[in-house]
Amino acid sequence: MSILEVKDVVKKYQNHIAVDHVSFDMARGSILGFLGPNGAGKTSLIRIITTITQADSGAVFFDGEPLNLSHPERIGYLPEERGLYKKMKVGEQLTYLARLKGLKPDEAKREIGNWLESFGISDWWNKKIEELSKGMQQKVQFVSTVVHRPKLIILDEPFSGLDPINTKLIKSQIRMLNDEGTSVIFSTHRMEQVEEICEHIILINNGKSILNGQVARIKELYKDHIFRFKYEGDIDPYLLDQVEVREKQNGTIVVHVPTTGEANTLMKAMMDRGVVIKHFEEMLPTLNDIFIKKVTEKDG
Repeated sequence: MSILEVKDVVKKYQNHIAVDHVSFDMARGSILGFLGPNGAGKTSLIRIITTITQADSGAVFFDGEPLNLSHPERIGYLPEERGLYKKMKVGEQLTYLARLKGLKPDEAKREIGNWLESFGISDWWNKKIEELSKGMQQKVQFVSTVVHRPKLIILDEPFSGLDPINTKLIKSQIRMLNDEGTSVIFSTHRMEQVEEICEHIILINNGKSILNGQVARIKELYKDHIFRFKYEGDIDPYLLDQVEVREKQNGTIVVHVPTTGEANTLMKAMMDRGVVIKHFEEMLPTLNDIFIKKVTEKDG
């Protein structure tokens, strides 16, 4: 069963269509990336899923049920615009937010304590939010998002403003939650950030879903048969007349060939002539490359 189903959802603001007939299913326990430039419609779609706003048309199902106002207790949402109360202490802030999500006082204290310990920040309980750096505040906001153990967490630009160490820490927590069965939506305009995290993606542009599927399959679909060879020896110039050379420097060559089979043929021919192949790889496109290609195709 899917944790989330979005069917032909539309959202308009005056004359602007923010979400334009978007449909997708999200498998339970998966990590799904919402990718697209700023203003593409990602946040508008998230606000519908979290019941902050309602769709003008279409339907959303959460955990097999039509979306309703009880579902946010089972969803954790980290918005791009952080919303902590600056004058409150960390423990008070997290307890208040956990209670809003349905936790009893003892449950809230226990879960908050566990999370603060996992981040190594147990001594922050009595610190005011305004005393914390931006990165520290983001850790607190992340804890507030997951403290009630939601079935689905939605992270909108979760690494914005974080240094590499804290980015790595948050990534590890996301993976841990996912390993425990939590479904994750990761929304960002930084497409390179999701390459190592997301299993499935939806590319959104101008409110429309322009590509939807498994990351590995999409990369395979849009590959352009470009291969990199690292080698020792001299390549017979005749062999390179048969391919398109994209890059050539000492010991490395990048070529474009019509099919994968021809790359294998080229490698065999090089080895037959005494060239030692040290490394051979197909260079798959990045998600950014694919997005640009899809937008160009559409505009063309």
